[in-house]
Amino acid sequence: MKTKGNPGDNKTRSSVSLFIAAGLCCFFYLLGAWQRSGSGKGDSIALEITKHADDCSVLSNLQYETHHGDKTINDPLLDTKEFDPCDDRYVDYTPCQDQMRAMTFPRENMNYRERHCPQEDEKLQCLIPAPKGYVTPFRWPKSRDYVPYANAPYKSLTVEKAVQNWIQYEGNVFRFPGGGTQFPHGADAYIDQLASVIPIDDGTVRTALDTGCGVASWGAYLFKKNVITMSFAPRDSHESQVQFALERGVPAVIGVLGTVKLPYPSRAFDMAHCSRCLIPWSVNDGVYMMEIDRVLRPGGYWILSGPPINWRNNYQAWQRPKEELEDEQRKIEEMAELLCWEKKYEKGETAIWRKRINNEYCADRDSRINMCNLADIDNVWYKKMEACATPYQETTSPDEVSGGELKPFPERLHSVPPRIAKGFIPGVSADSFLEDNKIWKKHVDTYKKINKLLDSGRYRNIMDMNAGLGSFAAALESPKLWVMNVVPTITDKDTLGAIYERGLIGIYHDWCEAFSTYPRTYDLIHADGLFSLYKNKCSMENILLEVDRILRPEGAVIFRDNADVLAKVKRIVAGMRWNMRTLDHEDGVLVPEKILVAVKQYWVAGGKNNTFA
Repeated sequence: MKTKGNPGDNKTRSSVSLFIAAGLCCFFYLLGAWQRSGSGKGDSIALEITKHADDCSVLSNLQYETHHGDKTINDPLLDTKEFDPCDDRYVDYTPCQDQMRAMTFPRENMNYRERHCPQEDEKLQCLIPAPKGYVTPFRWPKSRDYVPYANAPYKSLTVEKAVQNWIQYEGNVFRFPGGGTQFPHGADAYIDQLASVIPIDDGTVRTALDTGCGVASWGAYLFKKNVITMSFAPRDSHESQVQFALERGVPAVIGVLGTVKLPYPSRAFDMAHCSRCLIPWSVNDGVYMMEIDRVLRPGGYWILSGPPINWRNNYQAWQRPKEELEDEQRKIEEMAELLCWEKKYEKGETAIWRKRINNEYCADRDSRINMCNLADIDNVWYKKMEACATPYQETTSPDEVSGGELKPFPERLHSVPPRIAKGFIPGVSADSFLEDNKIWKKHVDTYKKINKLLDSGRYRNIMDMNAGLGSFAAALESPKLWVMNVVPTITDKDTLGAIYERGLIGIYHDWCEAFSTYPRTYDLIHADGLFSLYKNKCSMENILLEVDRILRPEGAVIFRDNADVLAKVKRIVAGMRWNMRTLDHEDGVLVPEKILVAVKQYWVAGGKNNTFA
């Protein structure tokens, strides 16, 4: 029932919202003054302070706190637990890929390189320090080619890959020339070679997967083609491959093709790639190729570059018996035929196959190979890989793309994804998808008003911890940034496939465990309703410590949740090294949902640990 309010209420609420927005703008401008740039001389955006001095005049009178039952958390003496810094030896700690723990697991099929997380009583209850001298990474696109040495001070790759043009050490920076083991003439030339076969330039190919990515130069250079790549590599003897990728501003996670399924949905990627990735494609009854087939969309491409392709001319250079290489390629070709992939190209050491668009071209496949259960193909979290082929969704004509044809990017970004149009996601309709787009455009417009850095290029690596339909990422879409869309494994709607159909990338994850990345790999972390979702599931404190671990010094956080939940979050964060504010919902003070924004302070291992020292 509607009630009449004071005629001045709307005006008052509007004024409050404007004051909050103005005040928070100042909050972020002031913080920007101390942000370390890649040169260590301070972000140029700090100069903007002098231009906005008048806007900041409201700071002394501004009430930042929410107006909806958030009173008790303002008491600085109330139940605040201070979190101490972890020991300096944990500066690059990756909880679920810890080297010491990994060595206790079997080496067979790379099991020891997979996720093995600490038990509850083994989790660190401290804040991971940044290394001495840490600086904010260079902005994109400079970051593609240069990484400050202090941020990942490991030189082993500069020695081991010296002749392959991966990485070079130059003074106080690493330089990435764009080379790779299989593309000595540079990533651009290699990608142009692929583009002569694969429609990379017209938006048909948008999402790519790079297995055993090294320092992710393939994905880094594909950005020029408006292709976004999910790269992964294990944490192995080549220290910091994934860390280097993320420091460069390229999407990557620590991962491996081992015994469990990849944490991605079926029909996700337009293109998958292996450039001498050392994955034994021909073993275990072809199970790794079957897993690539699962995540590759109908009509997608698989690229294999390096051994055993063109073994006749290369077996001596590879120092491997030609009989062994011949057998390896024969098994790969046989499995590709069983999977009904069409070979499109082989030249030099590169071969390209294309997955057929539907089962009409593969009428006898089902009788020649073991088929997976269609209902289980996206149930992947810690699920063992199976030696079975993923069935196609039903079609009615030879030209119909199984699962639905995707529009070229960027048109597909805001189009209704086929999974939704066809009713594959219960409870999500075309209308609710379009409404979700509108809501998140409004939310992101608000975020940009309260944090002027959001659209400036300052934030490159962004994570959405509870991505829903990916509309936050879609509203942010820009060549300056990319978003890792995380769909929690405990959510009641599996939306990750629809996110990929929009031309975005993401991953399944359970936030009761650590994320598969190094510390300090995200510039901005967003979460909508995450803490309500995980209420009574696991420790809120541990989730927040994990956010702190993967957030860069002076990186930003935006949490959106109910007021009572954010009150608990704020109480925990009060003991961490964050500066924070709470805002009311865009629609007014009476809406129970609030917004918490924060910036992680700058501090390093063994230092004074003062943001503004």
